[in-house]
Amino acid sequence: MAQQGILIVISGPSGTGKGTICRKLLRNNPQLKYSVSVTTRKPRVGEVDGVNYFFTSREQFITMIEGGALLEWAEVYGNFYGTPRCYVQEQLIKGYDIVLEIDTQGAMKVKKNFPEGVYVYIIPPSLDELAERINKRGTDSSSAIEHRLECAMDELELAQNYHYIVVNDQVAAAVQRVETIIAAEKYRSERNRDLISSLSQTKCTSR
Repeated sequence: MAQQGILIVISGPSGTGKGTICRKLLRNNPQLKYSVSVTTRKPRVGEVDGVNYFFTSREQFITMIEGGALLEWAEVYGNFYGTPRCYVQEQLIKGYDIVLEIDTQGAMKVKKNFPEGVYVYIIPPSLDELAERINKRGTDSSSAIEHRLECAMDELELAQNYHYIVVNDQVAAAVQRVETIIAAEKYRSERNRDLISSLSQTKCTSR
C-alpha cells in the first residue's frame, strides 16, 4: 500500500526567500506538488484553470465556505482566495506531497483544520540580513522596508506555533533542510500505522 502524502505548509516573513525555496523543492522532487488555490478573480492571460488556480464564481466560493470545503480563505482587494480541502486530500491519497506557501495567518487556519500537516517557518540569519535582502529588490521605499521589518518582528512571535524552524542562510542548504524534514516525517509511527497493521496481520511461516 502506497503511503499517503504529506501537506507541508511553509511560511516566513517577506524577504526570507520562502518562495525560492518552494520552487526549488518542486524542481527537486517529482512527488511534490504545489497547492492550487481557488479564487473568484478573473483569469489573466496565459493562466489555466486547475493549474494556476481553480477559478470560480463568488456565489460558489461562498457555498464552499459555508460547506467547510476550504482549509483557509481570505478576501484580498475584493476577490476571494482559498485552499480547497478536496484537492489537497485527493493528491495526498494518491501519494503526492503538497507544499503550501502561505502567510502566518492563513497557516494557522490551515493548522486548525488540518493538524496532521507539517508546518515549517523560514527565518533569515538576522534582521540585518533580511533588511539587506528586501533592499536589494529595489521595489520598496525606506519606509516600506521599515514596515516589513516591523511585520517580521510580529510574525516571529508566532514561529513557535510551527513544527520546524529553518534558517535560510543559503538557499541550497535551506532546501536540503526542508527535504530532510519531509523525509523524517515519512518515518513517523503515526504515518505508518497501515504498514504496522498489515505486518501484524501477516502469518509467520515457520522454517
